[in-house]
Amino acid sequence: MTEHVRIERKGAHLRLLLNRPERRNAITVAMYAALADAIGQAQDDEGIRVITLEGEGVDFTGGNDLADFTNELPQDGQTDIPVWRLLRALATNQVPIIAAVHGNAVGIGTTMLFHCDLVVAEEGTRFKMPFTELGLVPEAASSLILPRLAGRQLAAKYLLLGEPFGVEEAERFGLVTHRAPAGGLDEALGKVVATLLSRPPQALRLTQRLLRGTKHDEVLERMDWENGHFSERLTSDEVKQQIMAFFAARAAKA
Repeated sequence: MTEHVRIERKGAHLRLLLNRPERRNAITVAMYAALADAIGQAQDDEGIRVITLEGEGVDFTGGNDLADFTNELPQDGQTDIPVWRLLRALATNQVPIIAAVHGNAVGIGTTMLFHCDLVVAEEGTRFKMPFTELGLVPEAASSLILPRLAGRQLAAKYLLLGEPFGVEEAERFGLVTHRAPAGGLDEALGKVVATLLSRPPQALRLTQRLLRGTKHDEVLERMDWENGHFSERLTSDEVKQQIMAFFAARAAKA
């Protein structure tokens, strides 16, 4: 586990909190591992009926910690690195999972939401998937799921151009299920959690599995395809140049 992921069990509610606010909750390799382990272990615990995924501070998450991530590059053919484990755990998860998002939800901060059953978003939340800006490709099977939700042209707008979008647009194409007013995220999330916990537990889990259907293999296959390209891109000169430019721009603002 890591201090940057707070894991709290409150009865049947498992709360996973990204707890690195000083770095906009940028996700490290250790954080990916902690999240993957917690979600994976919840599968076998019938006492857990709801999982929530939240972020401390002003942002849900700024996405990957690029410095940490590039120091832990996957080796050829490696499929068990923490980030891939987390994505597979989310895709095959059989416990209702709710994300509560606010501020910025960047990169995997948006794509992981495609695998949550419900998404509560505070007004002002900004979603962005800047993969091509960094010379990378989509992950989390977003190249499969997003066109099905939003249509190919909108998916191209978000994935090819990396254009940001807000809560209203995310709700319109089905990513966001509940909107919370500014400052009202905790209250809105609490109501959804309370409703789910009031339902008979077996009916809840079975309904969640029925909603997800039998397409795990298709999603996992697309993840593997994306991950292969993503790993190749990480070692390319193009990506190295883009990441160097990213850090140079950030240093200039400091």
